[in-house]
Amino acid sequence: QVQLVESGGGLVQAGGSLSLRCAASGGTFSNYPMGWFRRAPGKERDFVACISCSGDYQNYAATVKGRFTISRDNSKNTVSLQMNNLKLEDAAVYYCAQYDKPWFTPGGDYKYWGPGSQVTVSS
Repeated sequence: QVQLVESGGGLVQAGGSLSLRCAASGGTFSNYPMGWFRRAPGKERDFVACISCSGDYQNYAATVKGRFTISRDNSKNTVSLQMNNLKLEDAAVYYCAQYDKPWFTPGGDYKYWGPGSQVTVSS
């Protein structure tokens, strides 16, 4: 069974930086795309970023593009999210997720999820 665990969340001042890491176990990590999502209080879960198996394709939500960078290290079974120039609206619980297909497709979906990591942004 695939298990995902996020780490690196915490309190950061607006304009600052924070790096999240997701460690995967129990599966063939390198065979599946990965994604980051977030849920702010009282809001629906939103897409943040995703990355292909090899890491050569990355996509970002418009709200974070240019500020966040997703990356992966298949030798360590980890996916990271570097967050720069954080804004108050970035505060949320951030979730790591693994796709259920070897490539992004209309018939696929994220199958496995981590428990989440809280990111708090202060003025």
